[in-house]
Order: sequence, then C-alpha cells, then structure tokens
Amino acid sequence: MGSAKKSSTGRQARIEEMRRAERARERRNRILAAVAGVVVVGGLVAGGVVLVRSQDDGGSTTAADDSSGKGTFVTGEDGVRTWQGKLSRNHVTKAVKYASEPPVGGDHNQAWMNCNGDVYTKELNNTNAVHSLEHGAVWVTYNADAKKADVDALAAKVKKTPYTLMSPMDGQKDPIMLSAWGHQRTVTGADDPNVDTFFEKFVQGEQTPEPGAACTNGLSQ
Repeated sequence: MGSAKKSSTGRQARIEEMRRAERARERRNRILAAVAGVVVVGGLVAGGVVLVRSQDDGGSTTAADDSSGKGTFVTGEDGVRTWQGKLSRNHVTKAVKYASEPPVGGDHNQAWMNCNGDVYTKELNNTNAVHSLEHGAVWVTYNADAKKADVDALAAKVKKTPYTLMSPMDGQKDPIMLSAWGHQRTVTGADDPNVDTFFEKFVQGEQTPEPGAACTNGLSQ
C-alpha cells in the first residue's frame, strides 16, 4: 500500500509539474504574441507616417514652383551655363513650374523618358524628361526657328548616342539648346563644334546624380 501511495503521489507531482510548465509556456506565448502585436502595430504606424510624409513631399497633384527656382545660371568661358543653386530630386505627381525652359533639374516624375538615342516628334512632359537628365542624359531641344537640316542632322547624331534624347520645345528662347543635369547651352546648328564638346562632357558626365541608371524601360511616344 505504501509503495502504491508513493507511486500515485509521484504521478500527481509530475502531472502538476507538467501543468506548471504548460501554464508557463502559455504565459510566454501570450507575452510573445503581445510583443509581436506591438511590433506589427508599430510598423504599420511607422509605415503610415512614411506614406503620409511621402504624400506630403510629392503626392500632391497641384502645380507648384520647384525649389530649383532658388538659384541662377552662371555662364562660363566655354558658353555653358551652370545652375548655381539647389536642384531638388523628389519624385512628384504634380506639375512642376521650373526655373528655366527647358529645365536642367529639380523635382520630377518617377517615370523617365527613354533616352537611349530616342528622338521624339512631339513636346515632352518636362517632369519625365528631367528624370532622364538625372540618369545622365543630354537633352537636345529645338523650336520652330531651328532649320530643318540642323534638326535632321542632330536627330541622326542623337540616334547614334546612348543616354541622349531629342524633342521640340516651342517655349525655349533659342532655336537649338542642349541640356544636362545642372548645365545648358545654346548652339548655332548641328555643325557647331560645341555640340560634340557638350556631348563628350555631359553624356553620363560627372554631373550625373544617378550614374549608370537606365535610359530604357521608361516612357516613349
């Protein structure tokens, strides 16, 4: 009888020990679940803050001045105008009023224009073309005063040159202009030696904010 009683007592002790262990595991699981919940909620809150900030920074569809307007061009001895001032690089969905026409940088759309020697026959959305400049492209633009022979010759050059694009721009002051991120110049025609000089210096040049970024898989007309 004594042996049986001791055996029963031992079993009860083991059962109680297992119950205590099970309760301890349940407490630990509840604590872990609570912590995980806090982490998830915190992540959602943080994500919401980031989203709100992102929307505040560039999600508006209302036209606005670009912060790039706080600056001015300085013309060097080589005739290249260099922007002295901030060129912001936020992705926006709004229309942007740039400080120059054509623009040389600033806030822009998240989609770039294809600039792998692409020649466009219609005016571009500036916010897309500026993104191409950010990738290191040179943008050739011309207005109605440009000679057809010059336009055709420049188009042939652009088509042979990766990280370039070309399009008409009626609003610019000179017949033919070349633009890169933060830099711009006027040329007299397709045979102006400054065309080659500008291409050599600024196609994927040191001014490029995102060297090596794609000039394909963007927008096209």
